[in-house]
Amino acid sequence: MSTAEILRQFQRLSALVVGDICLDRWCTYEPATSEPSRETGIPRIGVVKTEITPGGGGTVASNLVALGAGRVAVVGAIGDDGFGHELTASLATHGIESELLVKAQGYQTFTYTKLLNAETGVEDQPRVDFINTRPLAGETERRLLNRLNAHVGGFDVVVVADQAETEEGGVVTEAVRELLANMASRHLSKVFWADSRRRPELFRGMVVKPNQQEAASACERIFGRLDYQALRKLIGGRALVVTHGLEGAMVVEPTGETWVRTREVEHPVDICGAGDSFSAGAAMALAVTGSPSEAARIGNLVASVTIMKRGTGTASPEEVLQSEAG
Repeated sequence: MSTAEILRQFQRLSALVVGDICLDRWCTYEPATSEPSRETGIPRIGVVKTEITPGGGGTVASNLVALGAGRVAVVGAIGDDGFGHELTASLATHGIESELLVKAQGYQTFTYTKLLNAETGVEDQPRVDFINTRPLAGETERRLLNRLNAHVGGFDVVVVADQAETEEGGVVTEAVRELLANMASRHLSKVFWADSRRRPELFRGMVVKPNQQEAASACERIFGRLDYQALRKLIGGRALVVTHGLEGAMVVEPTGETWVRTREVEHPVDICGAGDSFSAGAAMALAVTGSPSEAARIGNLVASVTIMKRGTGTASPEEVLQSEAG
């Protein structure tokens, strides 16, 4: 099946992104306004413009929409705060259904605040992230589980975005992982795809996509050695897909390992969000073709487009085909 034929099939598929649905706030500041505060003497950063986009699992969802998926929705938790309002508005702007998000009291919306220099366009100041470090409240978790039970069956592709880098506070809790593993075992015709920054080894029965560093850390924690095949066997899904940046991806299946090389890209503009765009393209392609290697090939093509854009860019089918043509 050609790339064009695979991409055309995306419009008949529905996709659900489960997990940490975040807000990206791109704040442009004027260096000339960074004079010390009269009260404290601490230099201020004078923000003159702010743009907002979905981040984390929201970046995956934005890529799914851009690739032409017929329907895209998200399940996660947001706070009853201003950032939560901004996030739902941004999701709507991008054509992403947000009705399944759980609004939780005492929970703050997972937000990345990025400071860009107006003179250079470069992000050159420490980021200000709004995170949660306490365990998810029991009532919030129950509402999430109920929504998953009620709605997962209506989607062809389920992408899990375990974005949180803290031990506690993320949406993808042990109970959420267990429910998703159970659903994956019961819905074998659906694609369950997980991307976890810190815990790839805890997922079961689905395709898991760590990057090289994340996979190596997981192997070291469990086995004390680098062993992708052992990690895949532990997870139990049809494949483990380990991305290696500009080199491509290693697809690990019960029958062996396959390198899926990506096309050479000189001077990438911004690799932020490359893994999210890879997951979006690969998970959809897996639903169409049933081939993990073909899925990785499409994921590579999508990522080769987004790394040539500033910020967490997306790729349209036309851009993917242009990338393939060179």
